[in-house]
This record gives sequence, C-alpha cells and structure tokens, in this order.
Amino acid sequence: MDLNLKRPIAFLDLETTGINVTNDRIVELSVLKISPNGKEEWMSTRVNPEIPIPPKTTAIHGITDADVANAPVFREVAKNLTAFLEGCDLAGFNAVKFDIPVLAEEFLRANIDFNFRKRKYIDVQVIFHKKEQRTLSAAYQFYCEKSLVDAHSSKADTQATYDVLKSQLDRYSDLENDVEKLADFSCFNTNVDFAGRIILDENGVETFNFGKHKGKGVEAVFAEEPAYYSWMMNSDFPLYTKKILTEIKLRSFGKTK
Repeated sequence: MDLNLKRPIAFLDLETTGINVTNDRIVELSVLKISPNGKEEWMSTRVNPEIPIPPKTTAIHGITDADVANAPVFREVAKNLTAFLEGCDLAGFNAVKFDIPVLAEEFLRANIDFNFRKRKYIDVQVIFHKKEQRTLSAAYQFYCEKSLVDAHSSKADTQATYDVLKSQLDRYSDLENDVEKLADFSCFNTNVDFAGRIILDENGVETFNFGKHKGKGVEAVFAEEPAYYSWMMNSDFPLYTKKILTEIKLRSFGKTK
C-alpha cells in the first residue's frame, strides 16, 4: 500500500560513531524523500565525524576512519540537507529515540536552526514492536518476505524501513494511512525534547521528567530556583534539550507574576 501523503515525508537512517545522542557523531546518512505524487528522491553521503570511530562501532556498520577521512563534515552538508528536508515530515526505524535526536544535535552544532517541532514523526520500529516485537531485519523478512542485505548500511536500512511501513499498512486494517495518525501511533509519550527530560503533563504544561523536580512545571521551577537553569545549561544534557529550556525561560520573561 502506498502512503497517503498531504506533504512530503523523509525516511532517514544514520550510522554514527556510537549510541550516545549527546556526544556521538554521524558518519553516514541517507534520506529517502517521498512526495505526495509518489516521486522518490535520495540524499546519501558519508560524513567525517571529526572524532575517531571506535573499532567496536566499525565492527557493526563497517565504516572506518579511513573511509570518512575525505568526506565532508556535517556543517558542510547541513544546508543542503535542510533544503532537502524542507516541508517534510520525518520517519525512520527507532528514529524518535535515536536518529532524529542525533540529527538535532548535529544541526545545533552547525548553527542551523532546523524546526523539528513543526514535523510529524513516524517510527516504524514502534509500530513493529507494538504489533510484532522484532528487529528491522526480522521486520523486513516478516512483512516483505525478503532478507535484508547490507544491514547497517544506511541506504539499505532506509529503503527497508520505507518498504516495511508500506507493508504494515497492507497488513493491518486498523492502521490508518495518514501521517498524523501514524505519528500518533508511533509515539510512546508526550516528550517536549527528544531525550524525554521534559514532557507535557495532562494539562499540556512542560514538566520535568527526571531528578529532584520530576513532575514539576519547568517555568515554576525556574521561578523558584533560577540556578537550576544554569546548572542544566552547564551540564551534559543534549543541545536540543538546552534549546527547549532556553525557549521556555525566554517565554517566561514576558509574563507578570
């Protein structure tokens, strides 16, 4: 079943130096953009992460320091990537917890103000786990009856993810072919930032989801304990989390007490 699209959707997959969203970097990225008329466009490139790739990571995706030594660094591809993703919703396999947060960190390091908040996100892994509880290779075999060749190649994984979503729509009659509905089904929670440090409570208020202020409103905490904002900004939280915190703090300046 082809996707019912009102605007383009971009399937993405990243290969990285590791699994730490805050500190690890992209070494390869692939994006498959699907337009409402069915047109498919690719953007795929190796990226020099500017830090060493650990041998244990190379053992997974096969990319070495030598492979990316002459590749562009992320800031050199960031503007083209931003233009390619203009107006697109985003999709991937484990994308909400990993690929999209890593991409957000890279954009911020490159001083690109990419607006993630206006996108819908479909996570094919979430749909798969809610329905079948498997991995991408198993999902590809289960839904598409094919073996995933070149697993952990970003392009192969991106194509497989797109194919799996279309097959999921064919298989599950209760899975509505609508990006907004698929995005809602893909989400586990109401995260405000990708790391889940800030969530929306039942009243739609941005609330801390960790530490001593868990369950308290962010604006209320900053009003009562202004130093908490400084502590978070100087600690090892993701750049995107810090960006959201700054937006909330700046917004509160205009409010009367």
